[in-house]
Amino acid sequence: MGVFHRGWRTGLVLLLLAACQDRPAAVDQPRRELEGAAAAEAIAAPAPVRIVFLGDSLTAGFGLPEEEAFPALLSRRLELEGLEVKVVNAGVSGDTSAGGLSRLDWLLRQAPDILFVSLGANDGLRGLSPQMTESNLRRIVDRARAAGARVILAGMRLPPNLGPDYVREFEALFPRLARELDVEWIPFLLEGVAADPDLNLPDGIHPNPAGHRIIAELVYPVLLPLVQAAAPGE
Repeated sequence: MGVFHRGWRTGLVLLLLAACQDRPAAVDQPRRELEGAAAAEAIAAPAPVRIVFLGDSLTAGFGLPEEEAFPALLSRRLELEGLEVKVVNAGVSGDTSAGGLSRLDWLLRQAPDILFVSLGANDGLRGLSPQMTESNLRRIVDRARAAGARVILAGMRLPPNLGPDYVREFEALFPRLARELDVEWIPFLLEGVAADPDLNLPDGIHPNPAGHRIIAELVYPVLLPLVQAAAPGE
């Protein structure tokens, strides 16, 4: 009987050891399956449509939190439509068309699907050559397209005190570029906002939150079809 009991105890210990060795694999199996499913889902998830807003202080949302500037407002509205987007606000206060062109290569490394270009206001206010502004904008559009991005061009107007001839020449370059390059465009980014004290900061130049909401409403119907066309599965 002593031999029997010793053998029984030895067998029981061996069974317990075997069970302990098998248990981690059994416990870990559901975790591994969940991790595998999560990885597969991440691989299958469609990439968001990447939209870069290249502009100056009007795009950056001068004087406001970034989430109140019109690019952020557009991002939220597109997401409410069920569209996956990644919006990059590349607005820099004081920027000119030449400055935007100098930053373009870095922005194109982010592989945008859509490039929204709103530059030229500071060129005009500084009295820079309209021919140079047009050349810079043309190069921006050409290089963005070569990188595979769709382009939206926003036009700009100037106050009349800069001289009628200069204002006329400056404002004419935007529709000409849009027509010649066949890009989507918005005739005037500040339509319905410019010169309205209720829609601008005390400086009278930069839109306040209400002004940015109007800009977003203006841009949205032009931007939406391009986002839908770029969305995976469309």
